[in-house]
Amino acid sequence: MTERQKDRPWLMRTYAGHSTAEASNELYRRNLAKGQTGLSVAFDLPTQTGYDPDHILARGEVGRVGVPVSHLGDMRRLFQDIPLDQMNTSMTINATAMWLLALYEVVAEEQGLDKEGIAKLSGTTQNDIVKEYLSRGTHVFPPGPSLRLTTDMITYTVAHLPKWNPINICSYHLQEAGATPVQEIAYAMSTAIAVLDAVRDSGQVPPERFGEVVARISFFVNAGVRFVEEMCKMRAFGRIWDKITRERYGIENDKQRRFRYGVQVNSLGLTEAQPENNVQRIVLEMLAVTLSKDARARAVQLPAWNEALGLPRPWDQQWSLRIQQVLAHESDLLEYEDIFAGSHVIEAKVDALVADCLAEIERIQEMGGAMAAVESGYLKSQLVSAHAERRARIEAGEEKIVGVNCYEGTEPNPLTADLDTAIMTVDPANEARVVQALHDWRDNRDEGRAQESLSVLKKTAAGDGNLFAATLECARAGVTTGEWAWALRDVFGEFRAPTGVSSAPLAVAAEEGSPLATVREKVAKTAAELGSGKLRLLVGKPGLDGHSNGAEQIAVRARDAGFEVIYQGIRLTPEQIVAAAVAEDVHCVGLSILSGSHAELVPDVLARLRRTGVDTTPGPGGPPIPVIVGGIIPSADATALREAGVAAVFTPKDFGITEIIGRIVDEIRKANRLDPLEVPA
Repeated sequence: MTERQKDRPWLMRTYAGHSTAEASNELYRRNLAKGQTGLSVAFDLPTQTGYDPDHILARGEVGRVGVPVSHLGDMRRLFQDIPLDQMNTSMTINATAMWLLALYEVVAEEQGLDKEGIAKLSGTTQNDIVKEYLSRGTHVFPPGPSLRLTTDMITYTVAHLPKWNPINICSYHLQEAGATPVQEIAYAMSTAIAVLDAVRDSGQVPPERFGEVVARISFFVNAGVRFVEEMCKMRAFGRIWDKITRERYGIENDKQRRFRYGVQVNSLGLTEAQPENNVQRIVLEMLAVTLSKDARARAVQLPAWNEALGLPRPWDQQWSLRIQQVLAHESDLLEYEDIFAGSHVIEAKVDALVADCLAEIERIQEMGGAMAAVESGYLKSQLVSAHAERRARIEAGEEKIVGVNCYEGTEPNPLTADLDTAIMTVDPANEARVVQALHDWRDNRDEGRAQESLSVLKKTAAGDGNLFAATLECARAGVTTGEWAWALRDVFGEFRAPTGVSSAPLAVAAEEGSPLATVREKVAKTAAELGSGKLRLLVGKPGLDGHSNGAEQIAVRARDAGFEVIYQGIRLTPEQIVAAAVAEDVHCVGLSILSGSHAELVPDVLARLRRTGVDTTPGPGGPPIPVIVGGIIPSADATALREAGVAAVFTPKDFGITEIIGRIVDEIRKANRLDPLEVPA
């Protein structure tokens, strides 16, 4: 080949943050020293959903899946000794994105950056609220006010932070919630249209500068293991984005029309069974977004091999960083032009994806756009249905997952020989320290200035002014994350997104002799023996974990098996779950938690049920209601939960949903001291 200069590698990031700002800062500086070229901040769930660490819903969630940032002091410590003018920082934050970016800007000011220096800050805030309604569940406000926050932030950054990407339209979680490639592209593009239309219609950006808005729109995508299809998806994404920005918005500058995306490869597709197989999955998924130069990601972050087991350790994250570095620096990938150019196979696949996506985008526009399709429940029900169909294919063996539904025999795994050390654990005492630090912060701030800044924020929200200036003053005044969010809740209200469960069609065949038909028979016999018209299952998601995919699939399959299912969506307190269980006179409570808060919240649910006179374990007592739990739960924690009175614990290795429903029936029978049925689950 003719000698040519190697292309510059993509930004290499590790999605990281835990426990406290101090601990996360230490982790960031270590990762940068290992060759990481950008930061990707994981915030904990209270920060993402606008609660302070001392709020009832934050209990058990503080510092679990990311770093708690409650005020300016936390953000200051998070980036201590990291010059922000030399850093490219991605912040995975949505409902509270404006608040976190304001804190980031004020920290940059404190580091000595003047107006020109602030204008050079580079990075990304995710800030895509639509996918929160559909898949991730960290929304706070209704669609209209949420879109206003996004619009205000975009217009502010175009004027003051021109190198910042104010939104990362995020199809990542759509795929994890079941989206097909067509749905992933179409829903993300429909979100982009809704956002760009809102910015244009706000009148805050002169028409001649609208190209600058389009140029700062970025995307955050998922790459699954079907890496040829995934690579074609990225080429289709780019082609559709070019068409929309040129035809709908009249952007003539091809640089402003460039499709700019970062990627995190699939995490929820990683398996607990034979987790060493996750390494090759991660590599294949990375190839999907790096092999094709014309559709190559600008930034890549990889999960760790053990994320289905629990929180990865620094060593696990280093392994994933090294995977990127080997590809970029040891292989010859960056020495060539696009190696798929001219492939008739690739072109045919891309053409088909583009045609199907444009048809779905048009369907959504006819409904009134992405926001209307969220509020009607259309988008959510489509995702739940697609996910149910995929799960059915896996359970039937049509879609193979090595180590899960085929090739299940395995040698002992030295990586997980000691499961308690194969993942990182967060000190349970950490939460109390964070809460105390929050109280100290409030005690030592200028309370008058803080309250005045909140008053101005609420007045601005009640009008139509841009909210960023008022948010900046709140940051400087020492306002907390929860206070900022509650001020806006007071004006905008809160939003509970549609669950999509009731409208999901039957995804699994129930012919005579099939596993589902067998479980239906068990459900009907048990209901008859208990003198109940139907068995009633409460599916509850306590705390702030918004990953509702598993809970939704359990709810849909239980419904199809003959249960009456009570599912009220995400973000409930143990008190609310117990009240619903008693009011609905349920036969079983199923709790779903993926955030690590199970050790705190599940025993609380058990204790509250017992205080109402319910018996949660077999034997004499009040009305029996067994409690089952599902989620990413380390083995030692699962043992502790069973000892506390949980009837059964299900983790990602339990992929057979129909079998899980059968076991739920078994637990109901055991709790009610009924003889076991001689009908296999």
